[in-house]
Amino acid sequence: MEHTVENKNDFTRDWVSSSRFLFYLKLACVLGFVLGGCYKLSEHRYKKPKVHVNESSLYNPKYK
Repeated sequence: MEHTVENKNDFTRDWVSSSRFLFYLKLACVLGFVLGGCYKLSEHRYKKPKVHVNESSLYNPKYK
């Protein structure tokens, strides 16, 4: 005869808790990927170069 002890905290037995846990796990993963992607995009954004503009071609030109 085999004696087994029932585990009430088993992940596979309680369908409602396990689906809720998986839902929140997926939500946390998606949120982590979105925030990580936004952080990387803001970290490596395009920086405008400093362009030399002649003073004669400004909106209010300055002539010598």
